[in-house]
Amino acid sequence: MRPLNIGIAGAGPAGLAAALMLSRQGHRVEILERFAEASPVGSGLMLQPTGLTVLNALGLLQPMLALGSRIHRLYGADAKSGRTVLDVRYDALAGGRFGLAVQRAALFNTLHDAVVAADLPVRTGVTLSDVRMAGDKAVLLDEGAREAGAYDLVIDASGARSTLSAGSTVAPKVRELTYGAFWATLDSDGLVHDPHALVQRYDQAKVMIGILPAGRARVGEKERVAFFWSLRVTDADAVRQAGLDRWKARIRDYWPDCAPLLDQITDWEQLTLARYAHRTMRPPVSGRIAFVGDSAHSTSPQLGQGANMALLDVAALSHALETAGDLDAALAAHAAARRNHVALFQLLSLLFTPFYQSDATALAWLRDRLVATVARTPPMQALLASIVSGTLVDPFKPAGLAECDWPAIGTRPQRLSVGPSKAVSA
Repeated sequence: MRPLNIGIAGAGPAGLAAALMLSRQGHRVEILERFAEASPVGSGLMLQPTGLTVLNALGLLQPMLALGSRIHRLYGADAKSGRTVLDVRYDALAGGRFGLAVQRAALFNTLHDAVVAADLPVRTGVTLSDVRMAGDKAVLLDEGAREAGAYDLVIDASGARSTLSAGSTVAPKVRELTYGAFWATLDSDGLVHDPHALVQRYDQAKVMIGILPAGRARVGEKERVAFFWSLRVTDADAVRQAGLDRWKARIRDYWPDCAPLLDQITDWEQLTLARYAHRTMRPPVSGRIAFVGDSAHSTSPQLGQGANMALLDVAALSHALETAGDLDAALAAHAAARRNHVALFQLLSLLFTPFYQSDATALAWLRDRLVATVARTPPMQALLASIVSGTLVDPFKPAGLAECDWPAIGTRPQRLSVGPSKAVSA
């Protein structure tokens, strides 16, 4: 295929990764970002073996390993009884896979630094409102309906609230999820925690508190953790009005080990309220527009797949453009390559979320007494590990990727260390 002129909407991880991959194939790329300065949004996230494999293809795995915290276990317990509710270990699968918990700033910085080093153009302060076809060109329009650029292909990587996605002919129905979360990135000084585990506490499905070791934003900085508290989005204002002290007292009652984190929070402005929606665009293409990441599919973060799915989308699109004979064939191949994997994990997320974030008392009871027991029996341990890893169905071959050789890059499971005096109860 001849080199294409490609406009990429959004300078988040998906947009930056797309610019890197496609420019290396010889395409001309330009990123358009609505903020005056491209910057990360959010607290912490999990990079699964899927996303790590894409970063390895970009030559950025080692920089991310230097910043993130390797995660070998996802553990959750009932806050009142201490009963184990969730215990998923990556080593239930052969091959040495693991997760990598990172600050969103670390992922952004690593990708953005690579984009700057490659001297790829990023236009900031451009708010896009629509795209229209003019002959064989996709023309992006800004909020004043002025032309922002004409391209052979537009890649929409502008996120779940994308105006381009919402205005397309294949715009999906959006189901706003009842539960969101307060998030903060905090210092881990004095915190007793397992640095290689995502640990959560639950009260039925109405309360979920989590601590995710998140590494450093840049080499040389302090390691930090992502702290989150799940709640109904409609209750957020009432929680704020009741005051920080009351909120923090409630968390201390559930989980006293959180005290060093809570002591750092002195203002609601330190907490970000994340809202989630379930939406799936089928197919993730419309004319000369390809939708990747949350603009194509979004859901609850319960399975920790969001950024990884976006990176896989980018890899699949890049592979399709490299191997197809023309642009229309490439877009069709991209849609086909991602269809099964996206559909499966969107469904799994939709099914799992009510067990951990909902008002359903019966589901929480079932989770605590039946699901947790079943999860400890073979082959369910390996099945859950493959779900968390994002590899329940093969996402690599359709995207033209070879999964990392984990042992060869020194990723065998390590002996877990603990905090200052003891590991958090697990």
